[in-house]
Order: sequence, then structure tokens, then C-alpha cells
Amino acid sequence: MESHVSAPETGVDAETVRKIARLSRLHVEEDRLQPLAEELNGILGWIEQLNEVDVEGVTPMTSAVEVAAPMRADEITDGGKREAVLANAPKSEDGFYVVPRSVE
Repeated sequence: MESHVSAPETGVDAETVRKIARLSRLHVEEDRLQPLAEELNGILGWIEQLNEVDVEGVTPMTSAVEVAAPMRADEITDGGKREAVLANAPKSEDGFYVVPRSVE
């Protein structure tokens, strides 16, 4: 995959990809390290381009379309579905889940 965006000066190299893969517990073949580094550098280049955009006076938004979220009263309840929830439990007693002891 060829990138038309230049990578930042502090780009990612194959050794960095190897470290990231190890920390992420991912197996990456040796011959894939350099191509992955180039892909990551391309992504970082695009991010650098985004940093150049003038957003002065632009209000942050959470959606491209303005929508009003339906709101409900913030009241503490037990949900009113105890029996339905407990019906899914393998074992229950006195309105609570019964689970195997994990610590003696």
C-alpha cells in the first residue's frame, strides 16, 4: 500500500511495530513489520494534516445531524424485572443469584 502523505519526522519503524505487537500480544510475521510501519506512518501523516485545519470558532459536535436524545427521569429503581432476570440464572435463592464460592 503506497502512501501519498509524508510521515512525521518521528515516524514508526519496524522495531516499534515489533514492540507494539508484543505489547498487544499479537503475532506479526517478520516480513510484515516494515509494511505495517509504512501504513502506520501514512496514518500519522493524515493525522498531522488534520492538525493543520483551522477550527477556530467551530463548535464541537457529537453528531453530524442535530438530534435530541430522549430523556427519562433519573430515578433509582430495582428495574421491576427481578423475576425475569432471575429466570435466566442457573440457581437463585431469596431473590438473589447463587454462585459457586471462589475464595475459601
